[in-house]
Amino acid sequence: MSVFALARQTLRGHLSGFVAAFVAVFCGSVLITLCGILIDSGQRGGIPPQRYASAPVVVTGPQELYLEFGMTHRFVERVPVPVSHLDAVAKVPGVRDAVGDVTVRAERGTAGGAESLEVHGWSSSALGPITLVDGTPPAGPDEVVLSADTGARPGDTAEIRTGGVATSYRVVGVTTAARDQAFLTDEGARTLSGRPDAVDAIAVLSEPDVSADELAERIRAAVPDVEALVGDDRADAEFLDVGTSRSFLMLIAGSFGGTMLMVVLAIVAVTLGLSVQQRRREFALLRAIAATPRQIYALIASETAVLATVAAVLGALPGVGLSFPLRDALAAFGVIPPEFEFVLGPLPVVVSVVACVACAVVAGVIAARRAARISPVSALGEATREPPRLGRGRLVTGWSLVVVGVVTGIALPLTIGGPTATAGAAGSALLVVIGMGLVGPRLLTMTTSLLGRIGFARPAAGWLAYHTARAHSRRLGSATTPLVLGVTMALVQIATITTTTAATERQLETGLVSDYVLIAPGGVAPEVVDAVGRVPNATAVPVAHSQVLVTYDEWGEQTSEAYSAQGVPPSGIEKVMDLDMRSGDLAGLADDGVAVSEFAARTFGVDVGESLTMRLGDGTPHTATVVAVYGNGLGFGDVTLPNDVLVEHTTSGLNTYVLVRGAAPDALRAVLADHPGVEVTDRNSFVAGRETDENGENAVALLLNLALLAFVSIAVVNVLVLATAARAREFALLRLVGAGTRQVSAMMHGEAAIVVLTSVVFGTLAAVPPLVGISLSLTGDALPSVPPLAYLGVVAVAVVLGWCSIALPTRFALREKPVEAMGVGE
Repeated sequence: MSVFALARQTLRGHLSGFVAAFVAVFCGSVLITLCGILIDSGQRGGIPPQRYASAPVVVTGPQELYLEFGMTHRFVERVPVPVSHLDAVAKVPGVRDAVGDVTVRAERGTAGGAESLEVHGWSSSALGPITLVDGTPPAGPDEVVLSADTGARPGDTAEIRTGGVATSYRVVGVTTAARDQAFLTDEGARTLSGRPDAVDAIAVLSEPDVSADELAERIRAAVPDVEALVGDDRADAEFLDVGTSRSFLMLIAGSFGGTMLMVVLAIVAVTLGLSVQQRRREFALLRAIAATPRQIYALIASETAVLATVAAVLGALPGVGLSFPLRDALAAFGVIPPEFEFVLGPLPVVVSVVACVACAVVAGVIAARRAARISPVSALGEATREPPRLGRGRLVTGWSLVVVGVVTGIALPLTIGGPTATAGAAGSALLVVIGMGLVGPRLLTMTTSLLGRIGFARPAAGWLAYHTARAHSRRLGSATTPLVLGVTMALVQIATITTTTAATERQLETGLVSDYVLIAPGGVAPEVVDAVGRVPNATAVPVAHSQVLVTYDEWGEQTSEAYSAQGVPPSGIEKVMDLDMRSGDLAGLADDGVAVSEFAARTFGVDVGESLTMRLGDGTPHTATVVAVYGNGLGFGDVTLPNDVLVEHTTSGLNTYVLVRGAAPDALRAVLADHPGVEVTDRNSFVAGRETDENGENAVALLLNLALLAFVSIAVVNVLVLATAARAREFALLRLVGAGTRQVSAMMHGEAAIVVLTSVVFGTLAAVPPLVGISLSLTGDALPSVPPLAYLGVVAVAVVLGWCSIALPTRFALREKPVEAMGVGE
């Protein structure tokens, strides 16, 4: 009989024992498939082109930078294409026409207020196709063509607002375009965008019988430093946030998927370990009748492979189904556009099945170690009891992992800082939990001994629980591991978010000292800043926000990471913003300077007077000298640059907001009456709004981690129910020698108390090193922010899961008559 044939028979004979492992692999497959779909969608998903649908090829600036190890970074600001490239693209063989396109986000003033508007150059109307209903195309700098849906007629006057500055145009024509589209001359649209010598993209119309791919290759060869996009990739040029969404999906799914694989391996290893322990008499008999260790390994590996394959394939199906509500949730959180579509291909399913089967087989081989190595002579004798002590190798490995996890969690943030230190501190939690899982029986024995000293074993039920817990410390220790993991992960995930949020709120509240904040749709124009600055006693400071890609040395190798950046003028900023200066002076920003947060300074390994190399939001290389180091990086960004440097390399060319102090309210309102669309808000309202804007990505991270915690919770119930239900013979024996049903239940309640207490205590202890490290890395403070109610909530869930998973199976097991229960095989 082959090993696989024997494995199929043993699976049929031990279905109840394999249910827990099946559920663990099934749920793991659901989540890994979901991660695979996120990664696949991050590579190939997106939005079909709309305005560029008629152009086979779209030419853009190089929006991505290729980094080491095949990684890419996508710039958050649009990389423009020089106008001079229009002629070069038009001369490429096969090109019928090259249309330079600009999109300016603006508003159209109406009697009832304002309407959102997209302003383009007239030549791009050929992409529609858009036709004139009445009038003529724009020919002068003060002429505009609007949609017929607006009710405008040639000869009317239209007010177009950008950044709080209104410009009047004469309507010379109306078109079939959508209501929110307006057209200026090509030069007028480029001037309004703030980049008169550049366009956003070049839409290429091809000659007949020329394929898009072939034409794109010709353009790349003829015109340097451009990207030629075809197919759905053309939407990346039209919707800049599509590429950013792809990058975010790949980043968060890659991080979450790696953690998921490790958790699946740990959970499945624990589950299969319990299953193998419950079959120790069977394996002992096989060893006694001359089965070799290799055959035992092969049997367990075969059983695991068959079981995992079925569970993983079945689990992939709901994983695909859950991708639809997940896509809707991501769109609701604002991290992907509402029209963004996921890609549903076979690759994520195949990868999930292979990964789950591989994890399960590895876990099965680990679990089979003792069953395969047991001596044939003493096999049946050893099978009736658990070994009195843990092996030296297991203890050394377990305690070593605990020590390494603790050191990693705290030492990394103290030595290198930055994202690597934060990620290392968070990952150290798994090392600590795996180490605790290996020495779990020792931890359980320690807890039991402590409870015994305070009188836990004095009642009869407590005495039974005390001694059964010590006698079966291996089984209960293994069953406790998933609950420890759940407590640790829940605390780390929740406290990381609360620590970051609390520090950000504190820095914003203490660091923003202006009286008012001016905001406008799309940004605030410099003219508004100048006008407010002329108000008596007023200080008006423009602030722009973007992102920069900083290159620095990490462990002797060049690393590039994206960091949030703000642009402020070197003078006046101290009157409206307190960055908590640690060294240096912001006055040096005027001379190609840069200020960095203390977190960033540790990450980059720089101090005042040293150079820092970066790429600005649109990919432009920039080298600056560090002139200051400040503490409020979470609230205001890790990099502070001169305002004019940062604004010049943003898509809109406008400031994000303006901080105002010292202006009389009436005088401020009078000045802003000439700048429609600019809104005045107080400091507290602005801070609350900033916190709301930053909640989207946190919500996504929390959602995915809640899914992971749900898997861990299922595993907790799964393992504890398996461990408890397998003790039907033990319960029956106790009842046959005189114990009552109530006494057995009380004994199991005592064991449940031991399991829950051990899990909560050591789960909390396992969470301390990573949380201290994360807090040190992000805030410089060793004390993380853990809301008491959040901690009590985690403890309450752990108590409910642990208690119910032991008490309910016990109640069901006690319904059977003792004599009949004694016939149940192990």
